[in-house]
Amino acid sequence: MKLAGLFLLVAGWAIVVGAVVLLPSAGGRVGFVLSGIAVELFGLALTVRAHLVLQTEGE
Repeated sequence: MKLAGLFLLVAGWAIVVGAVVLLPSAGGRVGFVLSGIAVELFGLALTVRAHLVLQTEGE
């Protein structure tokens, strides 16, 4: 789970950078940037959740 979260963080970042570089219109950019941020937040949530689960299992 932790590895999947880290991959989602990188994928979200790549979506945002790709949208800013490749899309000429502001409307398209905004949509892709928002979706990239959503992917990053999902990856962050998975990473944090995996970290918390590992801490409670060790106790």
